[in-house]
Amino acid sequence: MTKKWKFYDIDQEKANRIKNKLKISELLSEILVNRNVKTEEEARIFLNPTRNDFYDPFLFKDMDIAVDRIIKAIEEKEKVVIYGDYDVDGITSTTVLKQFLEERGLKADTYIPNRLDEGYGLNKDAIDIIANNKNTLIITVDCGISGIKEIEYARTLGIETIVTDHHEAGEVLPNAIAVIDAKRKDNTYPFRGLAGVGVVFKVIQAISKKLELEEKEYLKYLDLVCVGTISDIVPLVGENRVIAKLGLKLVQVTKNLGLKTLIQTIGYQKIDSNAVSFGIAPRINACGRMGHEEEALKLFLSKDIEEVQKIAEKLNEYNRLRQEIEKKIYEEAIQKIQKEQMEKNSSIVVAGENWHHGVIGIVSSKVTDLYFKPSILLGIEGDIAKGSGRSIPGFDLHDALCECGECLEKYGGHEMAVGLSLKKENLIPFQQKFEAIAKQHKIEEIIPELWIDKQITLKDMTKEVMQDLEQLEPFGEGNKLPLFFYKNLKIDSIRALSEGKHIKLTLKDTNYIINVIGFNLGYLTNEYLIGDRVDIVGNLEINHYNGTDTIQINLKDMRKSY
Repeated sequence: MTKKWKFYDIDQEKANRIKNKLKISELLSEILVNRNVKTEEEARIFLNPTRNDFYDPFLFKDMDIAVDRIIKAIEEKEKVVIYGDYDVDGITSTTVLKQFLEERGLKADTYIPNRLDEGYGLNKDAIDIIANNKNTLIITVDCGISGIKEIEYARTLGIETIVTDHHEAGEVLPNAIAVIDAKRKDNTYPFRGLAGVGVVFKVIQAISKKLELEEKEYLKYLDLVCVGTISDIVPLVGENRVIAKLGLKLVQVTKNLGLKTLIQTIGYQKIDSNAVSFGIAPRINACGRMGHEEEALKLFLSKDIEEVQKIAEKLNEYNRLRQEIEKKIYEEAIQKIQKEQMEKNSSIVVAGENWHHGVIGIVSSKVTDLYFKPSILLGIEGDIAKGSGRSIPGFDLHDALCECGECLEKYGGHEMAVGLSLKKENLIPFQQKFEAIAKQHKIEEIIPELWIDKQITLKDMTKEVMQDLEQLEPFGEGNKLPLFFYKNLKIDSIRALSEGKHIKLTLKDTNYIINVIGFNLGYLTNEYLIGDRVDIVGNLEINHYNGTDTIQINLKDMRKSY
């Protein structure tokens, strides 16, 4: 697939100011400027944030109302339920708020909807259960901003609601007593990018301030707040960066028995953003995907070592099962796509009988990555097809579904990811309508871009450079791993791995040789020979093998040198 190589236009004057003020390397200061760091103070917070770098939580609209109402519930020992979500963000949000309130003397109930039976967010049946349990206050976490009808229904049953959420707000807010969401249209909070658990963190920070508690009473939850934030793929900039950077230090020494036990099972040598994203998050999410959301919540809440060990084993098993189901659906989807030559279309809409809709979103993401086209995968169950879609930059998937509204029963999401359901009889009309919209947007003209931080040589790849790059951790959305450009390297060896899926090379520049690994780039072995001169783009990383650490390049693209 052709990729466009683009170089950041580095503001050298700004980079030099940051370099001199913070006494850091030129390379590090230039990458910071590429990450839109504008001032020396922003650079200091990016590299070395402290607990003093959190914003005042009372800058949130309605925060004072929410805090007073929760303190009243604590004082009067009301029946309160925390209504969460089944993903990592929702589970950590629920855990943090429940444990914080329990330490203040309020034993709150929890409600996590079942992904397979209830779907995301508030629902009327859940409100009925909450009412029957005599709860008088619902606090939503990582959901609620779109639950206008459900919150109104709860109000008619005498239940008040406080919404804490981070999703986009509509023109009309729910009729709750307080709505804490930085994406409100009238928002006054300085940072819009918090995860749901980040909003919960601001709530417990605000309660702590109002009750004049010590800072440690809310800061000690930064391990779970960090895990939820990194897992939810929110931009790791601004206050999220402070949460993630400080929180990772706590994750490494966490006192949460469940998190500690889970970390021991994932087998990562280093607990960083990579370990959270690819080790911890998939196991927690697997619970929700497979319909066992309560297990994940129990893991973080339990104080019983034998119980958490059993749950951690279950999570690993759910994750293994999820991977098996995902692999099967992916293989079936690719077969259908190739058989019907959908890869020639501007979009891909593919359906299969009884595809597990808890897993289907991951497969859609892989299909989109493979073909660089918006994709929607649907599992047919009887007369209904339910599924998920993923998009590419430049194509608003949610807007496209809005245009297909007459074909759909239900849909929601945002520009890059959606969920939807439709009647089986409407599948072909939907495919045709969606393809027509994708064609109008000239999908084939959208080319993936690789933003390159700097051109360097193999000689520049030193231990000191790797130490510089470590300071940029944690990496994630909004702070991608730095990409480097290397020119006119000679192929010293080249071979395919994993039945042609990946590529392994050694490249030479005068007296320097470097190992290169390219995942899902195995097709390149058919295009190049030993002795060819190439330009490449890739990330720098440490390869741990047989007790030895060596620097290697993680290849992202390669071209012949001219």
